[in-house]
Amino acid sequence: MSDVAKIAEIATTKAQALGIQKFDVYGSTIDEASVQVDQGEPKQVKASKRSSVMVRVWNAAHTVGVTSTSEVDELGLELALKTAQEASAFGAKEHIPDFSPEATAKLAATQSKLVPPAEIATLIENLVKTEAKLMEAHPAIVGVPYNGLAQRDAQRFYLNSEGALRQEARSTSSIYLYSKTEEEGRRPRSAGAFRISSGLNQLDIDDCWQEAAEKTISHLNYQPIPSSKYRVVLSPEAFLSLLGAFSNLFNAQSILDNRSLSTVDSLGTAIASPLLSVADDALHPDNVGKTTFDDEGTPTRRLTIIEKGILTNFLHSAGTAKRLNAQPTGHANLGAKVTVGSHFYHVFAADSPESTYSLEDAENVVLIDNLQALHAGVKALQGAFSLPFDGWLVNKGERISIESATVAGDFRELLQSIIYVESEAELTPGGICPRIWVDELSITGEQALTS
Repeated sequence: MSDVAKIAEIATTKAQALGIQKFDVYGSTIDEASVQVDQGEPKQVKASKRSSVMVRVWNAAHTVGVTSTSEVDELGLELALKTAQEASAFGAKEHIPDFSPEATAKLAATQSKLVPPAEIATLIENLVKTEAKLMEAHPAIVGVPYNGLAQRDAQRFYLNSEGALRQEARSTSSIYLYSKTEEEGRRPRSAGAFRISSGLNQLDIDDCWQEAAEKTISHLNYQPIPSSKYRVVLSPEAFLSLLGAFSNLFNAQSILDNRSLSTVDSLGTAIASPLLSVADDALHPDNVGKTTFDDEGTPTRRLTIIEKGILTNFLHSAGTAKRLNAQPTGHANLGAKVTVGSHFYHVFAADSPESTYSLEDAENVVLIDNLQALHAGVKALQGAFSLPFDGWLVNKGERISIESATVAGDFRELLQSIIYVESEAELTPGGICPRIWVDELSITGEQALTS
């Protein structure tokens, strides 16, 4: 791990020599290795080590210059400080960023942990065996065209000229599998699964390929679906995909830039069913990649965004918090400008519902497993979406794969139309979430598309 105290010492010495009174430095290093296989043979092996360091310098006029580097030795830091100092003369005159008032506040007591990496040969061996098991699960499964087994060490630090010193390190291992079928006279069908853990030994590889196999097999006997409005059940991954696509609802920077579905006056208003609560929780016990501070050094924390349907908080950086007379929430991303982003969503039922629902007895319900083409099918500033999806038509527990269809609607109306939030949550790459029942959404089947 980089010695943040040593980096701070070098930066302070070089800043004094350059006449710089105020500066900060944020850096991260990612050491990653990943493998892919194809029909039992290694297809791609990659290893990389990437470093990114952002340096900000404030001048006597209080404007700020920003530069990036990949070096934190004496020469690299000196050059970065000098470049940022020169750039500060051209810094913005309005809404000038400043240090977070919480950059020296106490961090949550979580242990930084690096797990010794496995050998590349071990990664390949595990993935080859897993690919074979998945292909043996059914004669129609002819390949796993998209797959990967990766391990990553991530190290981060933040320091500033007022004495802030932060550093942390985490290891993660992950696997994804996406299989494909071929049957004569039938369309190819695909499905996938993903798992993540702190290390290869903790990674549930068997559970991953078994889920991929189960989903793939369930899509073999597909049928077209008539276009209509259906009661829809969103999988955790599907709901979190939509939540992320419309995160401008609670992103303070988006709101200040007038690029949001919310306004500064939206706090305290009902934006969802009272059954729904949403928090952003970088420190959640199930979050493998816990982050204890953001890029400005602000401690992360559990932040309730929606409570019983009410919009209760925005995600803030130090700058947006100052402009809106709020407190920083630990969601700043430092680049050429400071942006705001989420960490790890936690979606849960706000209260015990009056009515409960089950796929075992529901009739004519569409279960959406995953949404596709979010980059093209989402109009984030209008609230609208129209997205292809993989899923099933469910009748009293029996699932019939949907051949090809699109779901469309308005995300704000979707939030208001939630009729049930299941109690059992699932872990996904973007957070932890249960299945979400929506009273009605428009489904367009293939027959209407091709007629």
